Amino acid sequence: MNDNHKDELTLSCPYRRKCGGCQYQGMTNRRQLSLKMRDLTALLQKYGEVSPILGMDDPIGCRHKVHAVFGFSKGRTHSGTYKEGTHTIVDIDKCLIDDPLSDEIIMTIRGLLRSFKISVYDEDSGRGLLRHVMIRSGRQTGQYMVILVVTSPIFPSKNNFVKALRKAHPEITTVVLNINDADTSMVLGERSITLYGKGYITDRLLGLSFAISPTAFFQVNPQQTEVLYQTAMDFAALTGRESVIDAYCGIGTISLIAAKKAGQVMGIELNGSAVKDAIGNAKYNKIGNARFIHDDATRFMQTRAEEGMKADVIFMDPPRSGATPAFIDAAAGMNPSRIVYVSCNPETLARDLKRFEDRRYKVRKMQPVDMFPFAKHCEVVTLLTK
Repeated sequence: MNDNHKDELTLSCPYRRKCGGCQYQGMTNRRQLSLKMRDLTALLQKYGEVSPILGMDDPIGCRHKVHAVFGFSKGRTHSGTYKEGTHTIVDIDKCLIDDPLSDEIIMTIRGLLRSFKISVYDEDSGRGLLRHVMIRSGRQTGQYMVILVVTSPIFPSKNNFVKALRKAHPEITTVVLNINDADTSMVLGERSITLYGKGYITDRLLGLSFAISPTAFFQVNPQQTEVLYQTAMDFAALTGRESVIDAYCGIGTISLIAAKKAGQVMGIELNGSAVKDAIGNAKYNKIGNARFIHDDATRFMQTRAEEGMKADVIFMDPPRSGATPAFIDAAAGMNPSRIVYVSCNPETLARDLKRFEDRRYKVRKMQPVDMFPFAKHCEVVTLLTK
């Protein structure tokens, strides 16, 4: 696909001025990447050279986790996304960056609600059953998981509903009811009930298979995830002997990919269900040199650093808020030869790099990866050495 065609597609988005989710709508892919490089360079160049951003040849349909919020107003059901900065729902039938089948499944669910007498949630009154629908799909496996986020585990005619949904979309391999009855902006609740299938899907990254449960973190753009993680492995330069820590490890993606070329790997994750997934993923891939600890990353690093624990390589992939100062101090105190920082927020990355510099760790490489076409966000992999 050439740039002119991409530009034609982005300009055709009917929600361009309503949604606000894609700040770079209407721009060619080349223009988007140029703007991201400009901003990243201005923010990070004081720490070292920023390598040219790794973008996608064709970003259309790249998102494999699709979320729709549901609501009711003016006598009709709405589904889509919140208009930027508000809780006004923008009805969206098809989004250019979503996996197309995921959008079709959401539209089918919207159409089934009336015949099954399923109410949708009203934020003002706190009444109604269906709050959100999330679709997760495996890019390489073709598996689809439908997550119905509801306020109550009592779902009318649930078996017939699933049957009708799968008749329309036989590609669906599992359907899960997620209970979220709290007054919160969080999409998912802590409790899930499997209505059909195994309750999870699998996908493959860099030759390994990973189970993805409803609440587990898994990058939304699997094609670029392989680019991101391969870059992290290249920076780590593992030889087969290293002791590795993977902080904020999630379901063990980086940990298990690293384990193929490391001596021992220890993954740290606060989300208990993600730790269970990681342990299962290690068994499924027959990897015996990786273990996973259910703990807060900062607390774990502080405790082990005080005990004198050392590590050859530390991977860290923190949330958008970045790492805590105590985490950085403890990581530096373990005296690793290499720290590979995978960041989803360049602003907190810049803040954290300053503290690493104060602890005598210097940036050697910075590689941006465009995980979020049409949006301002970008991931950056950074290599630090002493």
